[in-house]
Amino acid sequence: MSTVISNLADIADRYDAFLIDQFGVLRDGRGPYPGAAETLVRLKDQGKRIIILSNSGKRSEENDRRLVELGFVAGSWDWFLTSGEVAWQILKREGRQASGLPRKCLLVSRDGDLSPLKGLDLERTQWGEDANFVLLAASEGDVLPLSHYEALLAPAARRGVPCLCTNPDKVMLTKSGTAFGAGRIAELYEDIGGKVRWIGKPFADIYDFALDFLGHPDPSRICAIGDSIEHDIAGAASAGLGSVLVTTGILEHASDAERQKLFAEHGATPDFILPKFLW
Repeated sequence: MSTVISNLADIADRYDAFLIDQFGVLRDGRGPYPGAAETLVRLKDQGKRIIILSNSGKRSEENDRRLVELGFVAGSWDWFLTSGEVAWQILKREGRQASGLPRKCLLVSRDGDLSPLKGLDLERTQWGEDANFVLLAASEGDVLPLSHYEALLAPAARRGVPCLCTNPDKVMLTKSGTAFGAGRIAELYEDIGGKVRWIGKPFADIYDFALDFLGHPDPSRICAIGDSIEHDIAGAASAGLGSVLVTTGILEHASDAERQKLFAEHGATPDFILPKFLW
């Protein structure tokens, strides 16, 4: 049973570290939520360790810089950890294929972003017919239909080419509302016969990186805050962490009955429910 709280200060003393989602908690597709930047500062002033934990296909540094540009205070979090960063580190370790040749990567990103490949020994291809693997980093579901991605990816799926999805979010927040995210495209890839390795919340890799950074403290003293039951709350439950569901973001218009249904569907119930990320 979740406890409804009115502000973050009500529970801050229970935890030493917080893993805080970006989209839906701190900001949406238009910009920061009122009071979110100030709340991060107040939390940091309490001596808490803070990781911004995001299902973003872009690397940590780029997201970190962007958050400051949006008006958040530099230094009010310890690390901005993205699923894209975790995937980049994994790909860096894996290196070249057995033949010694660079692997050909079909990159699916947003706004022509090539940063997921920067610094990696990979050769980019724009065709599924000759790709060694697919890197699914982002979606342009607000401007392109799902059928576009099916046509692009079907040749790779037919050949059994593995796919690495670095942003499991199935719904994304845009300036004009919600649209299908990279996670939905990854589902499509599986539907047409491809195999997907998922990196990000709720999967273990990103939590392993976060807990390693924190020095592996008592999980019960760590709290994850997010707006997605499927990703933030279920991921926290699997990692043995406390959790807070913020009812902004993708669940802004959901009823209590709809949230309860999602709790049951994903087998995860938050410890607390917070209307907005405010101190």
